Amino acid sequence: MSTVDVRTVTESEYPDWLRALATGFLRAPGGSDEQTAARTAHLEPARTRGAFDEGRCVATFRSFAQKLTVVGGAVLPADAISNVTVSPTHRRRGLLSRMMAADLAAAKERGDAVATLIAAEYPIYGRYGFGPAAGITEWAIDVARTGLDPRWSGPDNGGRIDLVDLADVRKLGPGLHERFRARQHGAIDRDERWWRVDTGQTPSGVPWTEPFNAVYRSAAGEIEGLVTYASDDNWGDAKQPLNTASVRKLIALTPAAERALWHFVCSIDWITTVRTGYRAPDDLLPRFLPDPRAARIVTQADFLWVRILDTVRALEARTYAVPAALTLEIHDKAGLAGGRFRLEGTPEGGVCAPTTQSPDIALDVRELGALYLGDESALRLAALGLLTEERPGAAAVAETLFRTARRPWCPDVF
Repeated sequence: MSTVDVRTVTESEYPDWLRALATGFLRAPGGSDEQTAARTAHLEPARTRGAFDEGRCVATFRSFAQKLTVVGGAVLPADAISNVTVSPTHRRRGLLSRMMAADLAAAKERGDAVATLIAAEYPIYGRYGFGPAAGITEWAIDVARTGLDPRWSGPDNGGRIDLVDLADVRKLGPGLHERFRARQHGAIDRDERWWRVDTGQTPSGVPWTEPFNAVYRSAAGEIEGLVTYASDDNWGDAKQPLNTASVRKLIALTPAAERALWHFVCSIDWITTVRTGYRAPDDLLPRFLPDPRAARIVTQADFLWVRILDTVRALEARTYAVPAALTLEIHDKAGLAGGRFRLEGTPEGGVCAPTTQSPDIALDVRELGALYLGDESALRLAALGLLTEERPGAAAVAETLFRTARRPWCPDVF
């Protein structure tokens, strides 16, 4: 068996790296020089890794800088990981482990407090210390069953819905998203390239169709919500409209804005089904409808995974529902974030430091990642044998400390 070289990728190797990426994701390789240039313009050579066997790229991995909003609204620097593949000819050789170890070590050295990713497969990333930290739910809405007034002509609170074009989205969207991100734990930043790709200015490798866009303006004229959606063209056997509106993005700053945008999408002529896209599992949407059963769950899954790299910084960055203290024994076989720590949490923030005190609970760093944004239950982890209670009642204290009233949500794939 030949020796496989795992290293960062040079710009001249980008086309071969893209070919391996397409192979791993079962997509057709190829593309023009212009498309290749557009798809690689954002890559950082120092953070783009590959595995090479006799000069041919057989595995891919990249990371980039990200900002993650944590509980309470603080922002942490994150090492966002994406484009992870291993070609089918080179599985089970430890290539991903080598790339992951190099990237996480570099992220730790760089000062990133956490690493994040969207897991295509559940079993892979726990062994690298990642835990599922925020889930998603998608609904299909049967419009006729909602009980909404089909004659709906706009919000009754003085607000209004306006259709806008992509130029407006590029102008208004970034500021709206920053206001949204500041209050939604689990949300991530969107850089300039994100907006160019999302509005069709920069090719992404996925076929582009221009969507419809609408904003919600409050009675004071403030933009407080944005929805982007597309529709199919299905008229059924009897030439009756059976069209589906697929929501690509919907963010809102207030429940009133969110309600108005969903009612708007459900009121569009010829639309009989609305697919909501990926929402928070506790999204308000079903209860916006007179008959919540009109919204049927079609997808429910883990989504954003978090890997703690700096335990002290991560635990001190977020807030906690009530004042409480806990000593945690964190196991981390990679040696990046393990140790024994005393956490004193309050609604204003946390104080965390290494300690020699006896632990109250013991857990792996992957379970700490799952707990971090408030979605997972410490009591549930204890029942599963994934968290050890060293002091009676400590798991209940951890439950009180880490859980949040509303669930985290990351609206974006990366």
